[in-house]
Amino acid sequence: MAKIKFHKVAAIAVLVATAAWVATGEFSSVGSAADEAEAARAATAEQEQQEAPLRTVAVVNPPRVEHSRAIRISGHTDADKRAVLATRAAGIVEELPVNLGSQVKRGDLIAKLEAEGKEAAVETARQLLAQREAEANAARRLAEAGSMPKLQLDNAVSALAAARSQLEAAVAELERNTLRAPFDGIIDKVDVELGSSVAAGAQVATILNLDPVLARGEVSERDLAYVKPGDPAEVRLVNGQEVEGTIRYISRDATAATRTFRVEVAIPNKDGSVPAGMTAEITLRAAPIESTVLPRSVVTLSGDGDLGIRAVDGEDQVVFYPIDLVDDTAGGLVLGGIPEGARIIVAGQELISEGDRVNPVEADAETVRKLVEEATGSTQ
Repeated sequence: MAKIKFHKVAAIAVLVATAAWVATGEFSSVGSAADEAEAARAATAEQEQQEAPLRTVAVVNPPRVEHSRAIRISGHTDADKRAVLATRAAGIVEELPVNLGSQVKRGDLIAKLEAEGKEAAVETARQLLAQREAEANAARRLAEAGSMPKLQLDNAVSALAAARSQLEAAVAELERNTLRAPFDGIIDKVDVELGSSVAAGAQVATILNLDPVLARGEVSERDLAYVKPGDPAEVRLVNGQEVEGTIRYISRDATAATRTFRVEVAIPNKDGSVPAGMTAEITLRAAPIESTVLPRSVVTLSGDGDLGIRAVDGEDQVVFYPIDLVDDTAGGLVLGGIPEGARIIVAGQELISEGDRVNPVEADAETVRKLVEEATGSTQ
């Protein structure tokens, strides 16, 4: 009989030993031991967290004010009225009583062309009308006395009407030589010289009405609901000049490319200090709403990336309030959407998260004083 090899004997021994260990059931405790170890570690971490000292944050209950929402848009100034005056007939400029910058009233003479026989045509038509009136009166008396047929009276009346029309046409043709101001304003441009020859339709002068002057811009569809005609507005010109006006018109048809709505602000300008065509920043003021004034440093981001502020509730836990930016002033941010009585965290808000329990302490008196000054001064 052949001898059994050593490695075969070893394999058989290992197989028998493994079967005996499985039969005992001792291996089933390995998984439960791992679970118990994980639970012990979690309990230890929770205990350490509970025993750790609470983080201290500074809180303040800021004052609340009534503040108008500020909507800032870019724009430019423009004349309330603008007209380019042109000749209605060809001729030679005989009178030009205006210069650049001249103040004119409605109906004032701007330019006059040489009559070139048109005055004589008017006088001839006037004399003919007088003659036809006399003939018609005589024919009417004769017809009433029965000395003239009614047909001859009708001819006389028709001739009178024709003479009257001829005079009106001659006067209208003469008036084509005269150019007058259509409204009160200032002469901004003169395109002809005295004695120069002009064709019919040639530009003579440009007249502007700058009182009021308009500030034009476009408001977004998101802010459209906050403003209406009659609301106050502030305009800051590119040269630093600041003026106030009133919203006069808001377009009801959005610009197709930008989905914005045209806005016109009327600015009193009796002295003409505000020119047309100047770049301007327009601040539209909506109706006042209850707001809170806070320094810019308190604004932070939530875990979801929303802009807002952190506060402490009645159980000293951190809560987050999304904000509505009402205005950005020199003294701080004017915010809406913060409930009344909220304890706002003004120091330490970047080191905590929503749901954390903290140790809130009132901010120092100097911080509170500054907030009060900002609320009562800078937001007026």
